[in-house]
Amino acid sequence: MSKRQNIYSGAPWESIVGYCRAVRVGSHVAVTGTASVGDDGEVVGVGDAYVQAKRCITIIEKALNEAGSGLSDVVRTRIFVTDIGQWEDIGRAHREAFADIRPATTMVEVSRLIDPDMLVEIEADAIIGD
Repeated sequence: MSKRQNIYSGAPWESIVGYCRAVRVGSHVAVTGTASVGDDGEVVGVGDAYVQAKRCITIIEKALNEAGSGLSDVVRTRIFVTDIGQWEDIGRAHREAFADIRPATTMVEVSRLIDPDMLVEIEADAIIGD
């Protein structure tokens, strides 16, 4: 059985809800839904879906790095957006990070996220290669 590694970001919701930023088991890393939050706990890029998506990916990358992985190991992303009309800006941020990697991805519109200023939340799954 593979050892489990939990990676925490310090977000207040981790202890309230009972989750962590990422979990690594063997070569698989699952990164939880990640919103555009700064180190101060405030939403980064209020009103700007592109900036928020970039911030989400930066947080995901940090968690992957802590797990001994990186963006190049990502095989799947899931993108939750509050306005699918902003798909191009969000997609541009995703493409800038993953153009050469091309993970399987899904983008869906949801009615809202945990904070009304959050426009996008991204999950990622990675498999660490040899």
